[in-house]
Amino acid sequence: MTTKTNESSLGGWMESIFPERQLYIRTGAETRGYVLSPVKQLILTILASALVTWLAISTGFTLYFAANHGGGSEKQLRMARNQADRWIADRQARLDIATQQATANSGSLDQLADTVEKRHQGLVALLKDFKGVPGAVAALAPAPIDDSLPPIERIYSVRAEQERMVSQAEVFAKTRAEKLRLAFRIAGLNPQAFAGGRSGNPLTDAKDNKALASFLGVDEDFAERIRNAAMDLSDMRGLQNSAQRLPFDRPTIGTRESSGFGVRFDPFNHRPHMHQGQDFAGPYLTPIYSTAPGIVSFVGVRTGYGNVVEIDHGNGFKTRYAHLASAAVRPGQRVAVDQRIASMGSTGRSTGNHLHYEVWQNGRAQNPARFLKAGDYVQQN
Repeated sequence: MTTKTNESSLGGWMESIFPERQLYIRTGAETRGYVLSPVKQLILTILASALVTWLAISTGFTLYFAANHGGGSEKQLRMARNQADRWIADRQARLDIATQQATANSGSLDQLADTVEKRHQGLVALLKDFKGVPGAVAALAPAPIDDSLPPIERIYSVRAEQERMVSQAEVFAKTRAEKLRLAFRIAGLNPQAFAGGRSGNPLTDAKDNKALASFLGVDEDFAERIRNAAMDLSDMRGLQNSAQRLPFDRPTIGTRESSGFGVRFDPFNHRPHMHQGQDFAGPYLTPIYSTAPGIVSFVGVRTGYGNVVEIDHGNGFKTRYAHLASAAVRPGQRVAVDQRIASMGSTGRSTGNHLHYEVWQNGRAQNPARFLKAGDYVQQN
């Protein structure tokens, strides 16, 4: 009983003299935490005292030897004494700084946890925008945190995971947006004209990174990264939505591309003539499909084209399907992409069964091959 009482008194004495301290050392982007228990501090104090005692004895011995044996001048003795004093003062200063840092860091633990929590809220707001994007769930899945780590190490592990996830979101959104931008360029279109607005999203509506940082309660660097990822994702969604309304699909399946867009010799008079579409050769009554959603604007006969179906896709885009054997739609009818609208034939100025397919933008004929390549690229990615 007496032994336990003595041990308790000794432990209380040690905690009052050497309270537990936490020391944090930052190296670049990595921070490590160390706990200085009362026992460790007592050991360090004993070691420091022993070192100081040894230095004092060594210095005294050096002075005594110099004074009695004439091994050096008075100037050398003063230099040795001053060097020893500087060495002791330097070690004491370093110990004081380490103690101050440990105390300061221990006091800012709550602040660090609050920063991590606010970053988490901003990251959650960003990841919500990725909902429904193919591949986003797998690409942006968080990594597990080891629950066996001390609290301070768990906090830093969470912060490192936040950095990794926002980096992944940046790369994922930018990569998908760039692929869609390339598809629009392949079609000869300006991607910025189809990226769409960003209104209603605080992550993209913020005037600058400082405003977003204030809104989320995070540092400007983290806010900038969230904003960049959100803007790329917004562009990606706008481009993806626009791509679904543009004539990027193919009008036939299993056919052969024949005459392309551009100047060619007319098969009837053998003179140079502008061919404003892309021809697809195939068997009689081969199904013809709409290459984008829209409204049927014309069904009938046009000079030289024979039986024709024309579809208005909005935003100045229109497609024409000519030399048809028959039509399966009527004017004013709304059609979906890949919906059957006609059958292949050889009506009008035609030398055999084929589809003459045209793409128009704002009243000007475009090269359908560019739209077909863009559509193939979109589907591949």
